[in-house]
Amino acid sequence: MKITSFSVEQLIDPTGILIGDRFEFFLDIEVDEDDELYSENGVQLRVLFYKNEDDSRILNYHFLSADTILEFALDEEEEKEVTIFCNNQLLHTEE
Repeated sequence: MKITSFSVEQLIDPTGILIGDRFEFFLDIEVDEDDELYSENGVQLRVLFYKNEDDSRILNYHFLSADTILEFALDEEEEKEVTIFCNNQLLHTEE
């Protein structure tokens, strides 16, 4: 899995109840044609990401193709890769 581009937006909690920050990432990913996840329309990974002073993690994610949710899961290594990617992007936006 190769991330080719992304967008990120901070989600605002209007109630102020939630601790930490939430972000919505849309990751455009490159998938090999022989992979069962491959789609001619391209594949995105939508990630809801949590970040606090001492903690950051994926809260939820979905693979999307042409606005259709695909029923696939990240393996443990891919989940670590996405977490590192999101953390790194948030570090760059804070600078």
